[in-house]
Parts: sequence; C-alpha cells; structure tokens
Amino acid sequence: MSGHGEPQPMTARKSGPLRGTAAVPGDKSISHRALIFGAMAVGETKITGLLEGQDVLDTAKAMRAFGAEVTQHAPGAWSVHGVGVGGFREPADVIDCGNSGTGVRLIMGCMATTAMTATFTGDASLRKRPMGRVTDPLSLFGARAYGRQGGRLPMTVVGAANPVPVRYALPVASAQVKSAVLLAGLNAPGETVVIEREPTRDHSERMLLGFGAQLHVEKGAEGHIITLTGQPELRPQTVAVPRDPSSAAFPVCAALIVEGSDILVPGVSQNLTRNGLYITLVEMGAEIDFQNPRTEGGEPVADLRVRFSGNMQGIEVPPDRAPSMIDEYPILSVVAAFATGKTVMKGVKELRVKESDRIDAMARGLEACGVTIEEDEDTLIVHGRGPGGMPGGATAATHLDHRIAMSFLVAGMAAQQPVSVDDASPIVTSFPIFEGLMTGLGATLARG
Repeated sequence: MSGHGEPQPMTARKSGPLRGTAAVPGDKSISHRALIFGAMAVGETKITGLLEGQDVLDTAKAMRAFGAEVTQHAPGAWSVHGVGVGGFREPADVIDCGNSGTGVRLIMGCMATTAMTATFTGDASLRKRPMGRVTDPLSLFGARAYGRQGGRLPMTVVGAANPVPVRYALPVASAQVKSAVLLAGLNAPGETVVIEREPTRDHSERMLLGFGAQLHVEKGAEGHIITLTGQPELRPQTVAVPRDPSSAAFPVCAALIVEGSDILVPGVSQNLTRNGLYITLVEMGAEIDFQNPRTEGGEPVADLRVRFSGNMQGIEVPPDRAPSMIDEYPILSVVAAFATGKTVMKGVKELRVKESDRIDAMARGLEACGVTIEEDEDTLIVHGRGPGGMPGGATAATHLDHRIAMSFLVAGMAAQQPVSVDDASPIVTSFPIFEGLMTGLGATLARG
C-alpha cells in the first residue's frame, strides 16, 4: 500500500529579481491520457514531453499491470504498445495510484466495462478522497465497486461483463468524471452520452478524436452534449505533450510578485478549458505577453513573457470560470495577497475535495502569514496587502498537497519574512523539477 516517508520541510526567503527561462514540465492531464489511450489503442503510440512526475509514473505502472507494454526511451520520450479497447488483462496485484485522483478515476473508467476485477489504493491523501462521483456513473454501465465507508480507497472494482451504453448528466463540473465515463463508454456497445452544464478541460475529447474514436460534441439546452460511439479500434498516435499550464502558474505568479522579475515560460498550453488563471491575472493587471502562439500536438500553446506587476488590483473572479482554473486557485490566492484590494473567488467548493481541503489550507496558511481571509463552503476572499505587503514569518501545513506546498513557497519569495512549509515532498507528484527550476531563476529555497 502506498505510504508517505519522512516530511521534508522547506523554506522560501525574499528573493531578488527572478530572471531567465522557465522550461516547465509537460502537462499532467495530457500525460495521463496519452498513456491510457495508448494502452487502449492497437499498436505503438509514441509520446514526447511526458511529465515524469510520480503521478504519471504511477499511471504508467498501472497500464503495464493491465497488459500494455510501456517503455521509457529517454527523458520525456516514451512508447506504449497497446492492447486495444477491451483488451486489458486482469492485474495480478493491487493498483497503487499514489497521490493521483486523476489517475485512479480515469483508470477505473477504462477498466469498468471489461470483465475483470481490479483493486485500487493510494497514499494517505488519496485514500481520503471520495470515489463515488466516479463509481456511481460507472455502475450504470454494469460495473460494481466495493470500498471503504464514504466510497473511499482501497476499493475493488468489478468490471461489467455485459456493459450497456449510458446517458449521464454530470452533477458537478469535473473533467475526471467526464473522462471516466467516456473511457468506460469505449468498450460499451452503442452510444454513450455525457452532458456537462459547464465546459471542463477537453483533453479527453481531443485525444479520443486523435486516436480515431467517433465522437461528437454539440451545445444544447442542457449544456455541452458529448456523444461517443463505443467499441472502436483506436489507432496509435504520436503525441507531443505541451507544457503544463498548472505547473507554469508557479513561476509565472512568482515573477508577478517578486520585484524586478522578468522571465520567459515557453510552450505553455493555452487550451481554453485550462487558461482561466491567465485570463484572471491579466484582468488584475498582470504584465503577461502571450508570444508566438501556435499549435503543438493538437493543443494551442504560446510563450509567456512575464514581468513584475506592482499595480495588480483585486477582482471578483466569475464563478463560471472555476472549471478552467480549479487547480490554480491556491496560487491565485497568493497573488491576491500581493494585489491591492479584495479578490473574491466564488463557486470553488470543488477545492474542498481535492488532495486536501484547499480552501481551508490556503485560508489558514495565509492568515498565519498576516493576510485577512473570509471564507464559506463555496467562497474564498483574500484582502490584498499590496506589493511586498505580506508579513510572512509562518509555517504552512501542506496536508500532503503539492499545490499547497508550491503556493506557499512562492509566497515566501516575496513576503517580508521567510515562509516555510511543513512538507515539500508531495511536490514530486506533479512538478519534480520545481526546486531546481525556481532556484535557477534566482529564488532562495532551503530544505529543512
């Protein structure tokens, strides 16, 4: 069973100007999906730019356990010899997904309509997260799930021997749930339909089309209606993974709040279902130039030139923007603390069921750093203290959450006094080069 080693405290101190090029890792969402769709295709899929964080490596192990041949040829360069839709074999051991909610939910989806049984677990953080939002719709296909109280891991999923197609309206805006249902629909006869009231990240739809699935998206009275024809033969692809906008958020936001900074972040995905943070930052007055826009691997990308922005103002972030930036609210709340005025983030209750309760984690940590916070179940309000105005001088609890850890370390780069985190080890799950990349730009980080 996945565990967690000794905590690794880390401290960030007020930095001089950040300068240079920040080559962030490949997109985590696309990396997971490239491995999974490659395993469900017939033949060899080649992947470049794969994120080699622990979350994605755990998904690679899972695909091997289901019978695909997954090989690393060089840093970021991988191949997957797939077994075809419905071709998974029953794994011989428990599937350990570490810290990855995306990994476990998508993998449950892709095996739920094949006659097999698989047991899933994860680390202490993942074992606290609810899985019912995925297993409930998977049961409509005929799958059965047996987990701990509250629908939590460890959990055994028994795939449907005779799956039926499903029409499912998402009760919450979740790309993970949408993708799990679409993956299950691949091995069900007929048409599986997913309806989402609010659009969420569309990497699965893009990739399904690229691998040769028959998929149609239309806008109707109910919202976005996604129709997938089941039991296709997926064709292997060459996938170039763009750089992760969620990882890019950390050097971008650090440059915005550290006086005198001027950095370049090349090749960042500009997918419209992922760029809510960047729209919000520009609305606040951030100096971000989107240079050399282009398409790579079917995804829009651009190079981001980012400069210190001392005139940022607090704003009210539209609630309907939440699906396009749900992972970025922790680092946005740090930027908001260095803006002038109040930043209001509504419609963010999904943050309470991430790797940690991210609203509570950010609120408590920012308060300890001298920032005034208001919150309710669905809202986080940060009262900005202006450039350089955060006192700092606190240690934030990360709750095994990589984004909480990185957010407070960024805060410490611009605060008056150092900011520490009690455990930086979860950062490896999504951004294994974070420490080296940030110190390379000029940040002052120290372990212990």
